[in-house]
Amino acid sequence: MNKFRATLVLALFASASHLIAAPVDDDQKQSGLAAVYSNRLNGRHTASGQLYHASAMTAAHQTLPFGTKIRVTNLNNHKTAVLLINDRGPVQSGRILDLTPAAAHKLGIHKKGLTHVELEVIEPGTGKIFHHG
Repeated sequence: MNKFRATLVLALFASASHLIAAPVDDDQKQSGLAAVYSNRLNGRHTASGQLYHASAMTAAHQTLPFGTKIRVTNLNNHKTAVLLINDRGPVQSGRILDLTPAAAHKLGIHKKGLTHVELEVIEPGTGKIFHHG
């Protein structure tokens, strides 16, 4: 492999490294702010390759492997929901989750609001990326 190709491969790997998540312990908990995804993203591909559906019980997290099931608790009203991680985000500092409108509704979160939540991993995912054609 020539130097150019080797450099290109390393650059591509480095730019995609945010898609590769670190292993997660089954009992991992995290707390922070959760926000709601925009409905404008409906029908677009998530980082995992799955289509984003505003009516799905899914969420975006920066590092949890794709396919991880989490229990999210709204710390303001104690409502809970089980969600599947299928996207990367949020990018805003201090936030730990981006939620679909359906997930936010189940948790009692206002569409444009930020809410303090706790997440608990209940089933680690494989990290598998779904290819779309």
